[in-house]
Order: sequence, then C-alpha cells, then structure tokens
Amino acid sequence: MSARTISLRRLPLVEEKLSHFRYGKVAGRHLVTNDMGAWHFLDEASFEDLLAGRIDQGHAEFKALQEKGFLREGFDLDRAAEQMQRKKRFVGQGPHLHIVITTLRCNQSCKYCHASRTNMDRVDTDMSLETAKQVVDLAMQSPSPYINFEFQGGEPTVNMAALRFIVEYSREKNKYENKQLEHSLVTNMTYMTEENAEWLIENEVLVCTSLDGPEELHNYNRTWRQDQNAYANVRKWIDYFNRRYIEVGRDPQLWHVDALMTTSRKTFDHWKEVVDLYLELGMHTIFLRPLNPYGFAVDTWKRIGYTSEEYLEFYKRAFAYILEKNLAGQEIVEGTAATFLTKILTADDPNFVDILSPCGAGTGQVAYNYDGKIFTCDEARMTSAMGNDMFQIGQVQDTSYAEMHGHPTVRAMAVASLQDSLPSCDTCWNKPFCGVCPMHNYMTSGDIFGQRPNSPKCKEHYTIASVLFEHLADDRDGKFEKIFRRWTLTRPRELSSDCKT
Repeated sequence: MSARTISLRRLPLVEEKLSHFRYGKVAGRHLVTNDMGAWHFLDEASFEDLLAGRIDQGHAEFKALQEKGFLREGFDLDRAAEQMQRKKRFVGQGPHLHIVITTLRCNQSCKYCHASRTNMDRVDTDMSLETAKQVVDLAMQSPSPYINFEFQGGEPTVNMAALRFIVEYSREKNKYENKQLEHSLVTNMTYMTEENAEWLIENEVLVCTSLDGPEELHNYNRTWRQDQNAYANVRKWIDYFNRRYIEVGRDPQLWHVDALMTTSRKTFDHWKEVVDLYLELGMHTIFLRPLNPYGFAVDTWKRIGYTSEEYLEFYKRAFAYILEKNLAGQEIVEGTAATFLTKILTADDPNFVDILSPCGAGTGQVAYNYDGKIFTCDEARMTSAMGNDMFQIGQVQDTSYAEMHGHPTVRAMAVASLQDSLPSCDTCWNKPFCGVCPMHNYMTSGDIFGQRPNSPKCKEHYTIASVLFEHLADDRDGKFEKIFRRWTLTRPRELSSDCKT
C-alpha cells in the first residue's frame, strides 16, 4: 500500500450509496475529491459514516456531499459530465503555445543552463526568415482559438529580424484566421536596446525576463562578462518597460514585465530577500521554480543542485512568507500555487501545459528549433541537443500539421501522462488537480511513464497541493480562501483607446 493512502481498520463499505471519489488525510482530516474537481473535508466520524452509507438526509454533511457529487443519491450525471467537459476542454483544441527558438546565440553563461547555447559569433544558429515563415504557416493551422508565439533562445533578441518577421507575418495571416493572437518574449535583457524595446512596446509583445534575486545571487547564477553587471542591467530594463507602458497609457496592472526565478542551492540562503525584491519592484507574480535535474555535469550539480526534499523545504518557507505579505496587504501571487488553486477553487483548468492530464506535449505546445526541427516541448529540444532525437516530431520544411499533431511520439506522451491509467495517480486524492510531465520522467528515470510517487515532480505537486489544502482546512474566517481566490483571477490585456490596436 502506498505511504500516501490511509491505513483504515476494516470499516463497513456500502458501495451502492457512494459515488466515485478518492481520499487522503490532510491537516488531520479526511479529504475526499472527485474527477469533477470537487473536494470536501470530513472528520473521522463523518468519514466513517460516508463509507458505511450513513450519510442520509438529516446528517450534517449530507447537503454538501450530495451537492458536490460524492453520494449516489441525487447524483446528476449530466451536470457531472458538463463539469468534466469544462475541466478537460483543452483536450483536442490543438497546440496554443508555440515556442520559437530564433537563435542559439547567447552572451550569458548561466550556471544552471542546460539549454543548447552557442557563442555570439555562431550566426549559423540563427533562424532564417524562410524557416520563420514556415513556422508561422504551420503553427497557424492549429485549431486552437488562441495562439501564442513565445520567443526563446539562446537570447532571442540577438535575432530580432526573425522575431519581427514572425510578429508581423502572423498578424497578417490572422486577418483571415481570426484567432486570439499573442506574442511573448523570454529575454535576459543583456542584448536589449531602446530601439528594440520601443518596437516591442508598440507591437504589444509581452516581455518576461529572468530575475533570480538580489544582486549577489542573480550575478552568481547568471554569469555575464566581468565588466558587466547582469543584475543592474535587468533592473534597468524592467524599470524602462514599466515606465514606458504607463507613459503610453496602458494599465500597469495588465502591462508590466514579468519575471522568472530559478532556484539554485545558493537561493536557499536568500529566500526572503528574493520575495522582498519582487515586492520592491512591484512584481505581481513570483514563480518559485526548481532546477530541472538533468543535463548537468556532476560537479556542476554538486555546486548548485539539491534534493527534492531540500527544495520543498525552501518552497514552504518562501510560500509562508508570501502568504504573510498578502495577509499584511501586499499583493503578490506565487505562480505555481495559483495554477493549482485555479483547479481547486474554480470550474476551469488554466491549461498550464506542464500540469495537465494528458500533458500538453505536442497537443498544447510545440517547440520549433532555429533550423526548423519540431519537438513536443522545449525540454525535448534540449534533449536533442544532447544527442537524443526521440522527441522530434517533424521538420517545418516538409511536415504537415496532421503529421506533427498525430505523431506516434505525441500519442505516446499523451498515454504516459493519462493519470487514470498510472499506478498511484489513479488513486491519489490530488489527481483532479495535478498533471504529469513524461519528459521530466524520461530525463530522471529513462522512462516516460516514470515511477510515481518517486518522481521529483510528483513530490513537488503533491507537497504544494497539500500546503494549499492545509490552509483551506484551517480557514475558519476565510482569510486564506479570499487571498487564494484573488490569485485565480485573470483579466485580458486590453489597450486603452489611444494606443495601437
């Protein structure tokens, strides 16, 4: 029996009175969940009553359990089907996230980088305009009503010609496709110029950068030339973009530079300062992210790496501090928690491709390398750079959309991430709120199915969900739920009338 299941004495079980559910123990109480995304806490006596079929009208828990679909009596199958359909509506929509590698050239040497980067003189690793056109032509065939071209690298702004072409050409094509079209840039800011910044602002390209923490930490993780201060450079351009958004009349709540931080071992000593820095800069969200534990030399991992348990202790400390700041009136969202909370507290799934079942590899996202090779995800592209093309699903020069989307590898990834058929996932109370990354399984265990719950990602997801439910279980005045519900709110970015549309 899994360590995560409850050791029960032999309780009577009246199956004909029960709907399907999973259960676990969180915060000293029994948590029951079902595939519609409903959940409910029960004390010991009420949990025994549930199993024994003693939850009838008049019982204190009857109304809530019936409304949430845990009882056979009054179970509304049509309503349950509609709820499931809404939660899983991402299935079959087609890839919405199209990651484009405009170049492999990069002028930083980050300690944790496991991407395939080349030196600045390697112009042969720049995407050509012909390949860029073929990327757009293929991506726009996705039936998804929403398309986001996300530019990565290397440092994608090194090849602004390809970036500009994709933005302009995709907008021209969208006059006929009528999709919700967005463009986003993940940049280290080291190659940014005012000319490029103004073009990005005018053309509504969303900007995300890397900010690992205060100066000492950021410069340690993200090595640049000795005569350059990477931290000072990032802060300069964050300030520039945010100031210019206000000057051109955009809502700063919607238009601002987002940032990602990556946790190295050195971060453990600065977790509080990292959160304080994001608050100081007015960042709306902080994503606490662990290293992907693959692609490193052994000596590098010893310097910057850590165990899953060490990371999760860091996460819990930082999360508690973020929550403390929110309780004090300073609004900042922890991004990974917000993904889970959207699944827990709303009727929708945020369609975050790494936390889905089935996952979004090739079905929700696709990555296009500078040379036109197509991969199920960006991590798969990195695997190819290590000499393994197992996850390549085509080439833009000669692969049709049907061949790419229906590729055997895409199908295998979907099967490997379907929780209903995965041991431990199928019985876990966190199954409705979780997701599986076969790529991560493959790189850590050599098997796309992995061995849950031994997977580091499984431990991470389970721990984060447990932390959230612990707060919800002991929330008599609703203060935590109020904050958590605010974290699930999203607003579309709409330009004011005097801006370019």
